[in-house]
Amino acid sequence: MSDAAQPTAADVRAAAEAVKAALDRHLDAVERRAEGTGEDGEDPAAPDAAVYAAFDELAAAGEAYDELLYEVYDEVTPFEIPGGDTMPPYTGPEEPNALTVLIRRDYTVAHPQRLLAQAQRVTDLDPDSADDDGIAGSSAGSSVHAALGVLFGEYEADEIATRHKEFGLEEGDSTLWVQAADEPGEPGEWLSVPFDQADPERVVCRFDVSSAFDEEELGLELDDEGLEGGTPAR
Repeated sequence: MSDAAQPTAADVRAAAEAVKAALDRHLDAVERRAEGTGEDGEDPAAPDAAVYAAFDELAAAGEAYDELLYEVYDEVTPFEIPGGDTMPPYTGPEEPNALTVLIRRDYTVAHPQRLLAQAQRVTDLDPDSADDDGIAGSSAGSSVHAALGVLFGEYEADEIATRHKEFGLEEGDSTLWVQAADEPGEPGEWLSVPFDQADPERVVCRFDVSSAFDEEELGLELDDEGLEGGTPAR
């Protein structure tokens, strides 16, 4: 048995009071932003930042309450407050004149032999595809590094995303950010550091794909099923 002090009913009550206080602070921040009662010379983005900070505090307080409630009473709260992975408030131009689209897709090389075979097939049909990447045609099917160079040089990234299983790849998380820019970049300006200008505060919209979302939905479904017959297991 652990020597650590076990939480008590008083700890749960204190956590509940902390949630109430966090709710009040969040509402105060929202009301101040709506009324425009900030100080003279205050950064225009400060009210939004205050709301986000208060929301993160509320999320943390809710999580602490949830944990203590389960520890002491074996009870699970039926609500969940998303925490600090939310995007910051948008600070870009109202009507963007230029856009930057940032895409990240993660893959696992699940079937190396399939990858090598596909790369060799490409170089057999088009030997120039290997020459363009400085790869000997005979090595495209014997080196994963060379095979990746051939396939990503031959196919558009969107086509690889659609046909990834054919290439022996397994999808991981992916995200696409549409970011506002003040002016279009000069030709070649950012090619040496293409991702250094990613700015969450200028993201107009974003689209995320992750198996974690599916697991969360499955967890909610299981919780719903458990609630029908009593307190769900944890």
